[in-house]
Amino acid sequence: MSTAAPAAASNSAASDKQAAFAKGLEGIVGGQTAVCSVEQDKLIYRGYEIHDLAEHATFEEVSFLLLEGHKPSADELKRFTAEIVAERALHPDVTAFIESTGGWLASGRAVPMDILRTAVSILGHTDPDAQLVSKEANLRKAKRLLAKIPTIIGHMQNVIDGRALVGREWGGDPTLGHAANMLYMMTGRKPSQHEAKVIDVSLILYAEHEFNASTFTSRVISGTFSDMHGAVTGGIAALKGPLHGGANEMAMEMLKEIVRDVGEKGIGTPAVDDWMQKAFDTKRKLMGFGHRVYKNGDHRAGILHNLGKKMAATLKGTYGGIPAPRWFDLGEQVQKIMLTKKNIHPNVDFPCGMTYFVMGIPVPQYTPIFVAARITGWCAHIIEQHADNRIIRPLSIYNGPAERKWNG
Repeated sequence: MSTAAPAAASNSAASDKQAAFAKGLEGIVGGQTAVCSVEQDKLIYRGYEIHDLAEHATFEEVSFLLLEGHKPSADELKRFTAEIVAERALHPDVTAFIESTGGWLASGRAVPMDILRTAVSILGHTDPDAQLVSKEANLRKAKRLLAKIPTIIGHMQNVIDGRALVGREWGGDPTLGHAANMLYMMTGRKPSQHEAKVIDVSLILYAEHEFNASTFTSRVISGTFSDMHGAVTGGIAALKGPLHGGANEMAMEMLKEIVRDVGEKGIGTPAVDDWMQKAFDTKRKLMGFGHRVYKNGDHRAGILHNLGKKMAATLKGTYGGIPAPRWFDLGEQVQKIMLTKKNIHPNVDFPCGMTYFVMGIPVPQYTPIFVAARITGWCAHIIEQHADNRIIRPLSIYNGPAERKWNG
């Protein structure tokens, strides 16, 4: 009789857990945020809808909105932009690390996301506010990370290409905007106004997306009152995965594979349908499609597809062996097949792959560029978590062996 009540309580607790269980936390509310709202019919950053931002704002303005909490005035934007430009250059120890990574990258022992993750971690050793978690210190660190991550990406691509580092002293060209400067540091060529606009909008689209895997990772880490650089490093590790940020790279690799298999002449013909049907039959995971939240399509995908397609129409020469517009012809055919046969819409990673490819951006840098955008959202969430914290500690359902004796 003495064990009946505890046993009943235990069974009741287990039943409550089972009732609340959702694999992958799907549909579970994990917290509150004033940073972003992801809805079926809209995506909102601090009250501003994504189509509105993509059409009328710059990435610098959106970064200010996310980090400082409101739309900037002209004077605030001028001050914010100057702060970012002044922080673009890297500490010599970080630059030395990047220069040392050529062998790892060439041998395949590391990929750009690995190098970026480690470089951000090293930045933490060089930041005077590294161990502080006050709102003021966090905002200073967020601006430094926003400024320096594109420099890391640019220097890393220079190392991969065997070129001297562009903008070693100043982190690029101080007269260029944030997105344009990142492309300049990667290539040594100042982008056209059209290219700068496309990459700028892509950064806006990728800047924030509520409690996604990498943002949630950053919030879990910061929920222990760990520092911003540690939380961001964890976010980068989460974003690397092909089921999250790495999907844009995998989507482009899939399109390249289709072109290798069917040729340019096969685009627009049943050959692509046959390729896709084989993928369905073999249960191949096709990246760049579907979304945990959006069931009727990702609002961001159409914005970037239209921009990328418009830019591709102006480009001459071939990209991966075919003219730039043909990649979008193929992409639209693949999208139609997925929608017709599987009722699955593309997410923003699908047009991102094609758009970055025709801009000449190497595929392994797609996800690092994602980091250059999402750093704003991560830092906004870290600041929010630190300001109103409760450690994030969910329960689990045990499905291991029943209790047993060690010496039984």
